[in-house]
Amino acid sequence: MPRKPPSKPAKPAKVPVHGPQHANQVRIIGGQWKRTPLPVLSALGLRPTPDRVRETVFNWINHQRDGNWADAQVLDLFAGSGALGFEAASRGAQSVTMIDSNAQVTRQLDDIKTRLKADNVQIMRGDAVSVAQSAALRGHKYSLIFLDPPYQQSLLEKTLPLCLALLKEGGLVYVESGLALAFPEGETPDWLANWEIIRADKAGMVFYHLLKYNG
Repeated sequence: MPRKPPSKPAKPAKVPVHGPQHANQVRIIGGQWKRTPLPVLSALGLRPTPDRVRETVFNWINHQRDGNWADAQVLDLFAGSGALGFEAASRGAQSVTMIDSNAQVTRQLDDIKTRLKADNVQIMRGDAVSVAQSAALRGHKYSLIFLDPPYQQSLLEKTLPLCLALLKEGGLVYVESGLALAFPEGETPDWLANWEIIRADKAGMVFYHLLKYNG
């Protein structure tokens, strides 16, 4: 009788890997932590500012600040992955305050802060509108504010006017949104009145802007 060929060994079963679920990661573009990866929590649908967009944005900001970050006090009201806040801290900002309402997000941001030994960073859990209102009442002032809220929740319309009381003279606000902030003459909404769009661009479906108040 013909000899049967040896049977192939069974493939080992795949063992599921447990741990933090990172859909992807972004990297710090410049400064002392350049090329450091920042994990993005997949389960929360975070939408971090892409690396190439951040590179453009921080070039804009560097130009406005003449490359000087030493006296920059930064507020990130919708921190998410921390890509914007840690980028500013990496470049030498005097202080960076990052706010997020999600406990899982703030725990991860705290872990990153500890790993980087980022003493110039403060992480807070809270509602962006409430935090902004409270900071204004306490007289806190910032030279740069990041606004990258979830889309289609009217959060930009609520938080941008609050920045008036939080900005130092000549301060800047960076805004990401699902829509361009340019409107025909005479049709600018009240919440955007007197804000000058210094620079603006688009990447995919994301519109990003650098603003200064001229009221």
